[in-house]
Amino acid sequence: MSATTIDASKTRESMKVGKRLVELCQQGENRKAIEELYADTVNVIEAMDCTQMPGYDDMPEDAKKAQAAGPTSKAQLLESSDWFFANHEIHGGDVQGPYPLGDEFACFMRMDCTPKVGPMANQRMDMQEACVYKVKDGKIVESRFYYGMDF
Repeated sequence: MSATTIDASKTRESMKVGKRLVELCQQGENRKAIEELYADTVNVIEAMDCTQMPGYDDMPEDAKKAQAAGPTSKAQLLESSDWFFANHEIHGGDVQGPYPLGDEFACFMRMDCTPKVGPMANQRMDMQEACVYKVKDGKIVESRFYYGMDF
């Protein structure tokens, strides 16, 4: 097997963006992270299509509209983030990383929250996910989210 060479300048760039994302998220500045670090359009990839999640049909229409998947504008990402934080009580959380490799970095996020609406309303959850971000020209251009699906 031949060795793969990783461009060190890309790793430095993704590390810089990753450190800033983690810093902002740890401060609860998720909206600012999107405004500052995301490209105008980001390809969002979730572990599961939101329309296939249990309870999707019972979700309020504004919740369905707030879901982001595929090529998504920064404006839509901001709307989605605003909706999430307006409709969840946040009890705590943690962000670990970043772990860079070339033009990507990973981090681990955990959020202890209680939804205010929808089929999970008033049910406290400990959400955990691995996140992988792709960086180009100093901006996040793709985000992939991996999480357990025990339902």
